[in-house]
Amino acid sequence: MKKNNNEKISFICFLIASVCFYISGIIGIINKNGNNWIANFCLGSTFLCLSTTHLNKDKKNQ
Repeated sequence: MKKNNNEKISFICFLIASVCFYISGIIGIINKNGNNWIANFCLGSTFLCLSTTHLNKDKKNQ
C-alpha cells in the first residue's frame, strides 16, 4: 500500500514539474526572454513523458 502511495506521489510531482516548466516557457515567450523558453518547453515535455511512462509502468504491474 505504501509503495502505491509513493508511486502516485511521484507521478503527481512529475506532472507538477511539467506544468511549471510549460508555464515558465509561456512566460519566456511573453517577455521575449531569449531562447530560454525553448529549453523550458523541452524540459516540460520530458517531465510529461516521465509521468506518463511512470503511470503506464504502474498499470503493467497490476
